[in-house]
Amino acid sequence: MKTIKISPSAKSYRQLEDVVGCKWSVSVLQAVGAGISRPGALERHVQGISTKVLSERLRKLTSYGLLDKRVYAEVPPRTEYSLTENGQKLVGIIGQIKLLDDELRNAEQGAPADAKKRRR
Repeated sequence: MKTIKISPSAKSYRQLEDVVGCKWSVSVLQAVGAGISRPGALERHVQGISTKVLSERLRKLTSYGLLDKRVYAEVPPRTEYSLTENGQKLVGIIGQIKLLDDELRNAEQGAPADAKKRRR
């Protein structure tokens, strides 16, 4: 059996696909970017996410270098997440994509009916 080596750039691209292709990752990144830093608050803020999925996404986003995790030695223990520099860049890009999507939707809604048909 032949082993296929994955180049570092291909691995990075797969990680990006894993983040951007997952609605939970995008939602978690946006929430942390908005200042929601604690797991319980994130779970309440991100509608429909389970504790298990949130924990897995936080772990992955931290391992990808998009989030920083800070654990405080308190009773009870406190954990907070923040965006890394790359995480901030990605959240900015996600925001730009959302703006583009909004512009495209508004343009389509304002276009005459026959123009919409031609685009399809």
